[in-house]
Amino acid sequence: MSDNFKMIAKTFYGFEEILSEELLKLGAQKIIKGNRNVSFYGDKGFMYKSNISLRTALKIIKPIKEFKFKDIDEYYKKIYEIKWEDYLDFNSSFLINSVVFNSKIFNNSKFTSLKAKDAIVDRFRNKFKNRPSINSFNPELKIEIHVNRNLCTISLDSSGESLHKRGYKKYNSAAPLNEVLAAGIILMSAWDKKSDLLDPMCGTGTFLIEAAMIARNIAPNLNRLAFAFEKWKDWDNELFETIEESVKSKEIEFEHKLYGFDISSAMIKKAEKNIEISGLGVDIEIVKKDFLTSIKTDNDKLHVLINPPYDKRISADVNQLYKKIGDTLKNNYLYSDVWIITANLEAIKSIGLKSSKKIKLFNANLESRLLNYKIYPGSKKHKD
Repeated sequence: MSDNFKMIAKTFYGFEEILSEELLKLGAQKIIKGNRNVSFYGDKGFMYKSNISLRTALKIIKPIKEFKFKDIDEYYKKIYEIKWEDYLDFNSSFLINSVVFNSKIFNNSKFTSLKAKDAIVDRFRNKFKNRPSINSFNPELKIEIHVNRNLCTISLDSSGESLHKRGYKKYNSAAPLNEVLAAGIILMSAWDKKSDLLDPMCGTGTFLIEAAMIARNIAPNLNRLAFAFEKWKDWDNELFETIEESVKSKEIEFEHKLYGFDISSAMIKKAEKNIEISGLGVDIEIVKKDFLTSIKTDNDKLHVLINPPYDKRISADVNQLYKKIGDTLKNNYLYSDVWIITANLEAIKSIGLKSSKKIKLFNANLESRLLNYKIYPGSKKHKD
């Protein structure tokens, strides 16, 4: 009998395909793309491995029950009937997070969570004369409830904190680039790891660190302090350590160079500290430099990732800034494969280069575009 079970990996809009590819390479079964999520099957060891290894997953949950209900009483009854003692001890703690869509029965996610809490607590009281407690900060079990119309799915959160919290980024900026978003952009850009990579507005170094992990096949969450599954009743520390060692054994060498520019000394110091914490063993060079006055001095292929400012809070006019970025690329960065992520859809027009790809993404709640520009002799003739 198979020990495999269903899991769901949550991700950003637009990353479903690339997350599916990651899962396939990792060895997942029955992969199905959803909306901002991908479902798959694997065993307990694979759940550990996917939490450690997936670059574009935000969270991995394990569905344990799905049911339809006609009213609040039936909702309560169905949750009460789940054998919660298989997942919780009466002297442990739990937390419920609910999301409700299109429901005529529930219009309040807090009430949805409250009724579920009552059902779980009542089951323990009736069976064991004692009950687990609610803990909002560090519970033994995190429960996710998804209600869509009259269909309810109960899942266990195996990750805990979002998987973008890799453990290396101790120093941040005012508008940090999410680690999962950065990794997904690098994977989407199809960098072949056979060329140098430049982030000319590198901030605290997120693109560079994620690129280094991809280049060396280093699992992104090896530095995390904890996963939620470590508090589960079936936690297997020996199995986890075996998986961890197996993942580490697949790391490879990287011969090329990663480097970044920034005009802020403070940002450079933060990036250097984050790189030091990451301990990746990759040649990452951070230089204080204004990208808009920089020049690529050779004809070697270069992969460029840019996350420029999006709005008018910067000192310079944003349209003028984007025009200068375009001018710098077409005049000074021949033989470069350039990818720019921005939420300023109007300023894109000022870049003045014809994009070969435009991909819709979201940076937090901001609708964004990931744009690709192939910079080669003669490309300056092509305008949007």
